[in-house]
Amino acid sequence: VSTRQFAVAGAAFSSKVVTSLPGLPGRLPFHLETGYVEVDEDNGTELFYYFVESEAGAEDAPFLLWLTGGDRCSVLSGLALEIGPFQFVPEPYNGTVPRLRINPYSWTKVANILFVDTPVGAGFSFSRRPEGYDVGEVSTSLQLHELLIKWFTDHPKFLTNPLYLGGDSLAGHLVPFIAQKISEGIEAGRSPILNLKGYLVGNPATGEIIDESSKVSYAHGVGIIPDQLYETILEHCQGEDYRKPTNTPCAQALGTFNNVRTRSKYIQAVYQVPVIT
Repeated sequence: VSTRQFAVAGAAFSSKVVTSLPGLPGRLPFHLETGYVEVDEDNGTELFYYFVESEAGAEDAPFLLWLTGGDRCSVLSGLALEIGPFQFVPEPYNGTVPRLRINPYSWTKVANILFVDTPVGAGFSFSRRPEGYDVGEVSTSLQLHELLIKWFTDHPKFLTNPLYLGGDSLAGHLVPFIAQKISEGIEAGRSPILNLKGYLVGNPATGEIIDESSKVSYAHGVGIIPDQLYETILEHCQGEDYRKPTNTPCAQALGTFNNVRTRSKYIQAVYQVPVIT
């Protein structure tokens, strides 16, 4: 393991190249770097990241920032259970370190991916002062933007790679905001200029009204509701809050949809705001 510690724009930054992992025999067949970037100097807030270079050639491959949902869930789930280069072997616990295996469908086969534990308090990300944990969606998005600026300043060879932002669940609140901040920096000519090309969100949280209405198009897209019901909802529910429709035809159509919805585990799996009691 090689280690670096240095300062970027007056902020702490440290990284390590990891060449082996417990549970996976031999040397890693991919390049893995881990590290911390300080994003709030006053509170000593540092966000932890995993960076995996593309197997297709790091210098030419797209670059993806990946965030997971939560709130305050470690991005290790995305790295080891979803799109990363290795997976846990599903087997009963036997008192030893869990075994790992290579993921044949990893997105790192075609892209460089920067996985970040966010917000502070998720995974290995931490703050030296209690006040540093008092963050919301805007402050977290600003911290992630700060992380990107500092990370690319230290890794300038990736500045020309096409940059995409991605995530799932609650990352749907963060990714568009970060994209906006990057776009503003590009328009203002602020260095470093990030080569932003787009963003993607999977099963994202957006807002309650949009989250609710999107379930109708999703149900139609996967064949759970027929064309006639879908078209009726589109016709009569224009501009309506699907949670509290104000006209009778819309309410009746959504009533039919909700009867189907309660019986379908596929629609239930679409993101919905948790009820806190």
